[in-house]
Amino acid sequence: MSEQPHSPNQQLETRHRIKCHSATDMPGVAPESVQLVVTSPPYPMIAMWDGIFASQSESTATALAAGRCDDAFESMHALLDRVWVRAYHVLAEGGFLCINVGDAVRSCDGEFRMYSNYARIVQSVTSLGFTMLPSIVWRKPTNSPTKFMGSGMLPGGAYVTLEHEEVIICRKGIRPVRSSAERSRRRRSAIFWEERNEWYSDLWSFTGARQAIGPEHEVAGTGNGRMRSAAFPLELPFRLICMYSWIGDTVLDPFSGTGTTTCAAIAAGRNSIGIDADPTLTRLAIERIGEVQTLERLQIRSRQRITDHCSFIDTRKTNTRHRHSVTGYPVVTNQEKEITVPIPTGLTIQDDEAACRYRSALPGDDTEKNTTDDGDRSVL
Repeated sequence: MSEQPHSPNQQLETRHRIKCHSATDMPGVAPESVQLVVTSPPYPMIAMWDGIFASQSESTATALAAGRCDDAFESMHALLDRVWVRAYHVLAEGGFLCINVGDAVRSCDGEFRMYSNYARIVQSVTSLGFTMLPSIVWRKPTNSPTKFMGSGMLPGGAYVTLEHEEVIICRKGIRPVRSSAERSRRRRSAIFWEERNEWYSDLWSFTGARQAIGPEHEVAGTGNGRMRSAAFPLELPFRLICMYSWIGDTVLDPFSGTGTTTCAAIAAGRNSIGIDADPTLTRLAIERIGEVQTLERLQIRSRQRITDHCSFIDTRKTNTRHRHSVTGYPVVTNQEKEITVPIPTGLTIQDDEAACRYRSALPGDDTEKNTTDDGDRSVL
């Protein structure tokens, strides 16, 4: 079906599915049907994930039991390789794959060493035909006075602490723009000049998400009664979704966990599919999306884009030549003249699917202050 031209009376609605399946299967996700994959898989050689990998791979379980760490590392990644194959299959032409992953440190057979999950995944995705783009280093600041690992002050006795993770960014070809309607949707999905300057940096620095999920949501299959979600903060997928997809696109997370990528997609006005093999986590994700405070939090993050832009313009010392095409409010570049920011106003959940309605916020107007579902501004 061809995309219809944009109408001033067109109302945006997005759909979000949470499915309990293996990431290597992705049933119901058609070939070339998603425009962006944003995910954070279990990290090989991190002890909290040993049980999950071992439960799915006899070779991993055997290698771990025998203390053969190199074999265990490769066996764990062999499982993840199958997910990247599926990701390539379901991504449309020009789609992006963004993988948040951290390296692991571990003592094995009496020796402490690092296992580079980043390097191993880069090797895997490039072999599939993905084009590598510059990665992002996500630094998670800590105030701990003893940030090193090892013992004491003597040379060679302590080791550098890993305080960062990587965001691998790769692309499947170049996305075509086939119609004037697609061109318009892309322009409405623009980001602000000042956002571009901050987001397209190779170093992001913000704290991680709260990890505890509580005993009532204990996650099965870990072998150690894990009660931590290992979720990334909303800001990470929110930025990636705004940077690498258009309003109305579909975003996939094959390791959706507690649903952070789904929440970010809702905030950004994209459709989403979340997949996780653990029924406890998929149930928790659906519950989380349906909470009133979740919708309020997503509204705040979306409206913050307008607030931050207005603050930036107020403090900008250089004259701004360009104006937003609807409100006339200053924007720095010509590409920002049609930008709209979708504000989620209402969620409807049925079983494992959610639908979200939106109001748009435009630079310089006051629609971002109104999050009710009445009124007639629907220029998305």
